[in-house]
Amino acid sequence: MKHCIVITGPTATGKTALAVALAKRLNTEVISADSMQVYTGMDIGTAKPTLEEREGIVHHLLDVCPPEDSFSVARYVTLATPIVERLLAQGKTPVIAGGTGQYIDALLKGEDFSPLSGALRVALQERLKSEGIEPLLAELQRIDPARAAILTPNDHKRILRALEVYHETGDTITNHDARSKARPPRFPAHTFVLQYAERANLYERINRRVDEMLHMGLVDEIERLLAQGIPPAATAMQAIGYKELIPPILEGEGMDAAVELLKQRSRNYAKRQLTWHRRNTAATPLVWREQPDLLRAIEKICEVIQ
Repeated sequence: MKHCIVITGPTATGKTALAVALAKRLNTEVISADSMQVYTGMDIGTAKPTLEEREGIVHHLLDVCPPEDSFSVARYVTLATPIVERLLAQGKTPVIAGGTGQYIDALLKGEDFSPLSGALRVALQERLKSEGIEPLLAELQRIDPARAAILTPNDHKRILRALEVYHETGDTITNHDARSKARPPRFPAHTFVLQYAERANLYERINRRVDEMLHMGLVDEIERLLAQGIPPAATAMQAIGYKELIPPILEGEGMDAAVELLKQRSRNYAKRQLTWHRRNTAATPLVWREQPDLLRAIEKICEVIQ
C-alpha cells in the first residue's frame, strides 16, 4: 500500500518550503495540517503560504473556516480523509505538512469521532460561565483522572469535551483514545520531523519571523478582523500572534512588550511541539544546521520511501 509523507516539526523550521519542493518532485498535492491556517483572513499571523510560496502546488485545508467559527480535529479529519483517499487512488503520494500534531495523528489513525448531540455541550458551557472551570475540572478528575492529569485549568475546550464524551457515551475519552491507538493506522505514513541542531538557531529564526510578520502588516490584519466584528474571545483569535497583540491594539498602547511576549510564547510553543514529536520514535529527523537544506532533505526522504 502506498504511504503518505508527513512533513512536520516546530514552527519556523521550513515545513512549507520542503513540502512544496517535495510535492513538485513527486507530482502530488499538499494537505495542510495547521490548526490556524484553516481560518480565512488570517494570513500573516498564521504564516499561511502565499500563492507565490505554493509555486502552483495544490494546497488543501487552507481558508476553510471563517474566523468567527470554531474548527475542530474532528472536522479536520472529515475534510482531509477523502482528499488522502483520492490521491492514493490516483497513485499519488499525499504530502501532509504542518505542525499540529493532533490533527496529523487523528488523520493517520482514522479516528472515529462519533457525532455528539450538542445538547450537553451547551449545558457545560453554561456551567463554565456560572461556576468557573474548577468544579468542571474536579468532576473530570473523578470521572477520568488520567485525562484530567494532562490538562491544565486553562484548557477549557478539552475539559468540556472530555466531560461531554463521558456523559453522552458513558465511556471516558481516555478509553476512546486507547481503542483508537490499538487499531492499525488507516493511512500508513513516513513521517519526517524538521528541527535545528542548535536550539538557538531555531529561536533566532522564530524571533526573525515575528519581526517579518509585523513588517508585513500583522497589526493591520488584526485591526481588520476586529473591525469585521470578530470577537477577541473567538477561538481563532486565541492563536499565538493574535492574542498577544489584541490588548495593546484595543487599549491604544505601545507594542514593544506585546511583541516580546509574542516571541517568547512562539519559542515556548516550538518547545512543546518538539516534545510532542519526540513521542513518535518511528519518525525520521531532518536536522538543519544554520539554514534548511531542501535538496539534501528531499534526497533523504526519497531514500526512506523507496
